[in-house]
Amino acid sequence: MSGKLQPGGRQVFLGGLAIAIAGAILFSAKAIVAKLIYRYPVDAVLLITFRMLFALPLFAAVALWKARSEAPLANQDRVRIVVLGLIGYYLSSFLDFLGLQYISAGLERLILFLTPSFVLLMSFLFYGRRVTWLEWGALLISYLGTVLVFLHDVRLGGANVGLGSALVLGAAVSYALYLMLSGELVSRVGAMRLVAYAMCVSCAACILQFLLLRPWQVLLQQQPAVYGLSVINAVFCTVLPVFLTMVAVARIGPATAAQAGMVGPVSTLFLGALILAEPVTAIQLTGTGLVLAGIYLISKKKS
Repeated sequence: MSGKLQPGGRQVFLGGLAIAIAGAILFSAKAIVAKLIYRYPVDAVLLITFRMLFALPLFAAVALWKARSEAPLANQDRVRIVVLGLIGYYLSSFLDFLGLQYISAGLERLILFLTPSFVLLMSFLFYGRRVTWLEWGALLISYLGTVLVFLHDVRLGGANVGLGSALVLGAAVSYALYLMLSGELVSRVGAMRLVAYAMCVSCAACILQFLLLRPWQVLLQQQPAVYGLSVINAVFCTVLPVFLTMVAVARIGPATAAQAGMVGPVSTLFLGALILAEPVTAIQLTGTGLVLAGIYLISKKKS
């Protein structure tokens, strides 16, 4: 379908874009929360376990509601949802938090910015999706802004920067694959139902991983701040953005949702300044402006 969006379709598109941006901002804030948690004797396995442990009741409640109110899923869709849960918010999150132990939050955000590129490439290679010049232009402008914003962070690498970067790159590829596969299922299963089921799988995988690697008593031996930050990580950086992202995917598609998510990493500049007392320079503000310009170009997309 081509041509300009009708007024009603335009409203739906812009609404979906706004939802994607809100989800991206909340989701990107997980790097700030993770750095705060890493100030305590906590590793990636424990961090992601607390995140999923506190998120599980909310996802399970939605999953139970959807299971009772809607028709049963086909066996093929059940298998796909399990795969989504394992590659999306289990593997991707674990690799991301593991990489954050070795690199700065700025470098992590820069690497995760490759996700839209992977989504567009997968769309082109596997689904024959036409990538417009406007989309490539928006992507390029936003990437330029991101490079300006995080250039100084790249120079701060430590001894394990290669390992950390590789882990976060794996997280970006995994999440891009998740977005592509979820885009196929969401119209058939429904956004909330798909998210709830997939996240229950992810939570179960994370908890099982912890029980295999650590004694369960460790869960009861943490400082109060670790529990409080983990609740924030679970509710505001996991549950809310996950649902917002899937609703956006249903409205505007996985590729556009991923591109709109570019504003999320830049938003952490201001969260970092507010929470971690990180300085915000003129170069960073310029980069932020370029990223927002890229998001504006996406909002002018046709068809």
